[in-house]
Amino acid sequence: MQPAALPTWPARNGRHLLVSSAQMAALEQQLFASGLPVEALMEKAALAVTRRLLEQHGERLSRDGALVLVGPGHNGGDGLVIARELHLAGVATTLWSPFERRKPLTEAHLRHARWLGIPLLDHNPDPGASPLWIDALLGIGQRRAPGPVIEPLLEARQQQRPGGLVAVDVPTGLCADTGQATGPVSAQALSTYAIGLIKTGLVQDAALASVGQLEWIDLGLPRSLLDSLPGDQPLGLGARDLADRPRPQLDPAASKYQRGRLLMVAGSNAYQGAASLTLAGASSSGCGSLQAALPEVLARSLWQQHPHVVVSQTLACHHHGSLRLDQLAELDPQRLDALLIGPGIGPLTSAGLSSPEAGFSEADCWRNLLSWTGLLVLDADGLNRLAGPVAQGLGLSASSWLQQRRGPTWITPHPAEFARLFPELAATPAALEAAAQAAQASGACVLLKGARSVVAAPDGRRWQLLEASAASARAGLGDVLAGHAAGLGAMAMAATRGGDASWLAAAALAHAQAGLQLSAPSSQGASSPLEVAQKLAHLC
Repeated sequence: MQPAALPTWPARNGRHLLVSSAQMAALEQQLFASGLPVEALMEKAALAVTRRLLEQHGERLSRDGALVLVGPGHNGGDGLVIARELHLAGVATTLWSPFERRKPLTEAHLRHARWLGIPLLDHNPDPGASPLWIDALLGIGQRRAPGPVIEPLLEARQQQRPGGLVAVDVPTGLCADTGQATGPVSAQALSTYAIGLIKTGLVQDAALASVGQLEWIDLGLPRSLLDSLPGDQPLGLGARDLADRPRPQLDPAASKYQRGRLLMVAGSNAYQGAASLTLAGASSSGCGSLQAALPEVLARSLWQQHPHVVVSQTLACHHHGSLRLDQLAELDPQRLDALLIGPGIGPLTSAGLSSPEAGFSEADCWRNLLSWTGLLVLDADGLNRLAGPVAQGLGLSASSWLQQRRGPTWITPHPAEFARLFPELAATPAALEAAAQAAQASGACVLLKGARSVVAAPDGRRWQLLEASAASARAGLGDVLAGHAAGLGAMAMAATRGGDASWLAAAALAHAQAGLQLSAPSSQGASSPLEVAQKLAHLC
């Protein structure tokens, strides 16, 4: 699907484009058809990997040497060029290749390596030995398990020498498209050197333990080649993209009410802390006017933590502690840009949906939201209510309800919430594909949260985070993200009257980078959600 208007952020270049193995192979074939020799591309790629290896692991290689695991195809040829260059640089280098047949170019490089005097093992290598293993066995075309010879060695290497292997392009035993293991064992790389363009599988959550530190190797692919990729090709987001991420261009003379007006419905008797965390995230966005509809127990003391927030309404809670939305006042589109519903409001039963106490039910609230033209952000139990009792009570699927919304909608599910919203997509293994299908089916912008979160727009555009901090994964961090995204969305609505998905992707990137910066070695270690919110305020 080709979007009508592509985002200007980030640039569609080698650093950002994420491709499948088939797309990468097709790009290479275009290069070869243009007259570029296969040998030239192999040399260019392998020399670039070698330089990076020496920069990162030069001391280790000089001390311990290298063992290059050579496959039968051109990935093995890359490995042999790397072995040659390491040998010529004075690194003690050894080869191991468990295959009887190799492609002609790979065989030629092996013959030259042997002529140079690089030893070729005639037996399986010792998995406990000190040389750094350089995995150049199977490359991007892997579909089957590595097999009974290779798998025990990879498993033993990880057990005996964790951090003792790096991978060329793709770790052995990993599908470059899905990030799923192709068999019972895959290589566990300290670093993976993705050549030319990053393959989509390398940044999926399932692949992270195998990939280790992902390193992009720039081949300087021509612009004409990159432009041949579809307009909705997914784009990876990293630290370099933080500086030029989309930000609302507001009138410098704008008042607080012209800098984004957000109403946040969060917290409950059962989950009291969520409201404060969400407001901290919203405050970090720079949004001009923050209002909150809260349970009375929180409204009384809100001024102590967030004195700048106006309590527009206090809401009662159900007997089990969840927040009631049946008393939420009718929304005025002229006085509000965005509405966030969900963090900490708790679950809802069917009885709670259909048993009003003042002539107005929660079902009526959700019906009114269909015609409201502002930006609606749904998170946490806002999503769970929609997927369960709300959809059942209104006789609609969650997708159908979202399709009928007159204003823009952002949803921020984690995988379990996503499965409740879109049960037909729950078995889709690739987050990029699942999020894209959900966005197209629902008309909503989807932030599918994970270790490497994905953002998808209804027009087919997709973004995926290339990095995030595992140390930041803790309860409450999603509340901060929801608040920050909603605040940014309110500002975007004030500036452009649009809720484009690129704003949501920018919020996800800033949130991830705040966690990364706080968990960097120079910091004091793992950070709290409130510290992430404070960091976000500085980033904005």
